[in-house]
Amino acid sequence: MGWSPENAANAYLDTLKLRSQGHGRRNEAQKSVEPESIEFISALAAGMGAKLIVQISPEASQSTVALAAAARQTGGRLVCILPEEESLASTKEVIEESGLNDMVEFKVGDPYELLPEYENIDFSLVDCKSDSYTGLLKLIDVNPRSSVVVANHLEGGKEGLRGDVRGLNKGAVRSLKRPIGEGMEVTMIGKMDEFGTMASPEPKRAAKGGGRRWWSRKKSKWVKKIDESGEEHIFRLPQSL
Repeated sequence: MGWSPENAANAYLDTLKLRSQGHGRRNEAQKSVEPESIEFISALAAGMGAKLIVQISPEASQSTVALAAAARQTGGRLVCILPEEESLASTKEVIEESGLNDMVEFKVGDPYELLPEYENIDFSLVDCKSDSYTGLLKLIDVNPRSSVVVANHLEGGKEGLRGDVRGLNKGAVRSLKRPIGEGMEVTMIGKMDEFGTMASPEPKRAAKGGGRRWWSRKKSKWVKKIDESGEEHIFRLPQSL
């Protein structure tokens, strides 16, 4: 999968528009990830051309809408795994109101049983509020060529993806933590010679030892877009992954 700045920019603006209309906020807790991270994950999923996107969350959120918007850009699909049947109706309503229902496939049940059904996942997001999140992260069968795993709502010393990764044989794991909202860790997975560099809001320094690093801002560019209301948005996007 090559990086598409155009897809990333379109998903970013699509998500921005949907958020401005209030889509996805109904089930959102008062304390949540900050808005810029929502557009970030949408642009990242769309820009990398993710076809199979999987989210595990107790209910729909702005992140669900953002990932569905990314799937619309790539022609892919978002699989939304919900642990409880009670949240299905309200979750479907949120997606239908956003006009993204064709992009989303809902699965209700035990995530530990449903997640292994999906292989070579291009982009995944796991809500880490539950104490069982660590096991779910290890169950994700990633696309070894290029994949992104997002651990959302990391707080209280919780850690994201660590150690073994399903579907990964010989590859390089790079992790970029974004200290915003309640905590979000973005882990980029792929072979070293096929990875580009992902944009970061601030320069980071490399950590000592191991394969986990803080990556500096390189190979990125500024993109200017004007939405339907005439408002101008300027943001930074990586040119490749």
